[in-house]
Amino acid sequence: MLSIRKGGLDPREAMGAGEAMGAGEAMDAGEAMDAGGPMGSHEAVGSDGGTGFHEAVGRGGPVGTGGGNGTHEGSAPAPAPGTHEPPGIRTAPGTHVPLDTSTPPGTRTPPGTHVPPGTPTPPGARTAGPRRSRRPGRLLAAVAVLCAVAMALHAWVPNAGVNAGSLFQTLLPWTGLGVPLLLGLAAVRRSRTAAVAVLAPAVVWGTLFGGALTDKRSGGGGLTVVGHNVSEGNTDPAGTARALVGAGADVLALEELSDASASVYSRELAAAYPHHAVIGGVGIWSRYPLADVKAVPIMPWTRALRATARTPDGPVAVYAVHLASVRVSAAGFTTGRRNAAARELAAALRAEPAPRVVVLGDFNGTYLDGALAPVTSQLRSAQREAGDGLGFTWPAAFPVVRIDDVLVRGMTPRAAWTLPATGSDHLPVAATLGR
Repeated sequence: MLSIRKGGLDPREAMGAGEAMGAGEAMDAGEAMDAGGPMGSHEAVGSDGGTGFHEAVGRGGPVGTGGGNGTHEGSAPAPAPGTHEPPGIRTAPGTHVPLDTSTPPGTRTPPGTHVPPGTPTPPGARTAGPRRSRRPGRLLAAVAVLCAVAMALHAWVPNAGVNAGSLFQTLLPWTGLGVPLLLGLAAVRRSRTAAVAVLAPAVVWGTLFGGALTDKRSGGGGLTVVGHNVSEGNTDPAGTARALVGAGADVLALEELSDASASVYSRELAAAYPHHAVIGGVGIWSRYPLADVKAVPIMPWTRALRATARTPDGPVAVYAVHLASVRVSAAGFTTGRRNAAARELAAALRAEPAPRVVVLGDFNGTYLDGALAPVTSQLRSAQREAGDGLGFTWPAAFPVVRIDDVLVRGMTPRAAWTLPATGSDHLPVAATLGR
């Protein structure tokens, strides 16, 4: 019995050409031609009725010894299961035909199916795999919109409890860092929705602080003023005084003076500023005569001083102010005493009869802090109107907030800037003012 196995004949059972084609059993190819015509692929080839390869094997039956095949047909292996053989093409003996690994158009490879490298994927075919979720992109877009809303409505952020509103408004300029961060995350997620949404906080931040990134200083102005929290811990008050003289200001307002440092400043500043007044921890030094000097009761101890400077362009009410300190702790942003002092200062400013007013000092809060609105609503910031940059003043080593400022009423800021660091933990602030 001759058996056919996948890939060819079993060598132990296959017959040689002479054995397969006995005299009475089968004809060779030439004999078949002589007997009456060409040998078709499905025609009998044996003189006694043997069948061709496709007919005998296609029916699933064995090739018997009495109906042997021709030499080429008897040795051809059966097509491997799944092999695609085009119509009319016969597989040559010993030829290896790989399985048809192509994916029919429109089909989808199930998850976990191994597809050999280099296997072509027809157009329209889809390969199953982990789908990239759109939810992170939508979440980033939602965060971007919330940031934009928070920045735009910062004045309405509540101060109840931990004073989150004041803390947020103090650090408001730094919210701009969220724009490149969100944009980078959108790029990682390849989310167009998130990338477009990031435009919202970018536009709001630009509206609030974009103007601060330009130099708005101009010439002119008849009065130059400097305010500085000189710090009680300053170990070089004499050096600080000399640095302030070098700024060439007409009026100086100093805060956080101690009894010892006040005498040093008076001595070092006397030549350039013949007129001065010191009450408690604040003082004013002026090139011009001072009048109407008095303490402003904003706290139980003196932290504010008012005087009239007799300038060549007319009298100017000058205030040196140091509002109460604030703290960030587990209890939140503690601003109660500062807010109370701001309300007292606001009342004094409302009662101020002078048409031209300059308030210099350490406010322990920024101009945008809503808790300081009783004061800032009456005055304009010289830095915001005529400054160069954001003008951060604290801490001096790496300023991150502007809590020292020059605020005016009835005068026009021409320029505003910060001075180089001294021995204090605050930077001095300066401004040139016109009528």
